[in-house]
Amino acid sequence: MGHTSEGKMMKRAEILEVTESILEKAGFQLSQRCTSRPSCFDLAAHRKKQLALIKVYANIGNVSAKDASELQKISECFSATRLIIGEKTRRKPLEDDTVYCRYNICAITTKTLEDVVLHKVHPLVEAGPGGYYIELDGNLIRKRRQELEFSVGKLAEMLGISRRTLYGYERGMAKASVSTAYKLEWILGVPVAQFIDMFQFTPKGTDFATARRIIVKHHLLQTVFRKFTQFKFRVAHTGRAPFDFIAQCSEKELKIIGGVADKKERNVDQRTEEIISVGKIINAQPVFITDGEKIPNNNNILLVHSEDLAKMRCPEEFIAQL
Repeated sequence: MGHTSEGKMMKRAEILEVTESILEKAGFQLSQRCTSRPSCFDLAAHRKKQLALIKVYANIGNVSAKDASELQKISECFSATRLIIGEKTRRKPLEDDTVYCRYNICAITTKTLEDVVLHKVHPLVEAGPGGYYIELDGNLIRKRRQELEFSVGKLAEMLGISRRTLYGYERGMAKASVSTAYKLEWILGVPVAQFIDMFQFTPKGTDFATARRIIVKHHLLQTVFRKFTQFKFRVAHTGRAPFDFIAQCSEKELKIIGGVADKKERNVDQRTEEIISVGKIINAQPVFITDGEKIPNNNNILLVHSEDLAKMRCPEEFIAQL
């Protein structure tokens, strides 16, 4: 259950190429890489009911709390899995078939990704403080223990653990070391280890903000937030993505990712393409708000002048343009 990746360590660019190749082989649709400006994710991937926002690091120890928080916020907006792909943590190589965690985001190797999306073989081991652990099926442990007529004390003694620890396993309140999990399966004769499904999304309630709570220096962006708040849309600011904001209208089941033009920006063309590309994958309507800046004339994205937005009195006026 977990072995070290062999061979020379890959660089970030190589890991990203391998990641894209694996996902494409597995039938995922991929967005363009997000490179127009610093982004908390490199690409979006979609297959059937699986949606993921993926960030690649050569060393997952370089994950910043700011990027992780932003990635978590965006992924929750779109019910997407957030995933980090890497090769090592600090100076140690990552183990294959093992899930690491950085700021509540799963981190795995390309080999583990390949096993999951191509072969449906999910990892069992979770790296944690002080070692490697496995989630156990407590109900199955208790049921099998009773079938074998083992008392809690007897089974605990055979495992070399305390009764309290075994109670924790059976009640789903504690994880076991890898060696204990192996021993438990050998004694009980049944697989009690629970695999980790990284695509099983559990919403936690995204912290959408009102215009008053969003603090940004960009005047036009602040104007956009106020208008969408008037429309009763929920709005979230994104500072580490190709887009500048996310807006949602639950009544219309509408999700928007929007960019705002900046006079100093040089990569507007590229950023526009990335917003369009990501929008297709995550099923969001791409929008660009401008106050007169030159924006590429692309039929795949709605361009709205700030003055026209200001004149709109109801959300229907805006939605009608989509």
